[in-house]
Amino acid sequence: MKLKNIADMKLGWFVGNFDPTILKTDNFEVAYKLYKAGDKEEKHLHKIATEVTLIASGLVKMNGIQYSSGQIILLEPGEATDFEAIEDTTTVVVKTPSVMNDKYNA
Repeated sequence: MKLKNIADMKLGWFVGNFDPTILKTDNFEVAYKLYKAGDKEEKHLHKIATEVTLIASGLVKMNGIQYSSGQIILLEPGEATDFEAIEDTTTVVVKTPSVMNDKYNA
């Protein structure tokens, strides 16, 4: 059995082909991310990976559309999005495959 703490992970990412991680795999990545109201991410895309984001709690805006708790957003390779937390928000993100340097400004 392994035990790690999410606080020791980089930006909430805890499974994938990077360090630190609890499970090293190139099949997928998983993150548990906490945002404060007003936090933003610039518009970006992935050329290889598919990204799935669950809004576990809170309210966000992506590409001008609001998403709330319980909604799941699927972004295919090449689809660009920005991100803004409208209120304090928790997300769970899964990307497949786990590919280093597959984040591009859009």
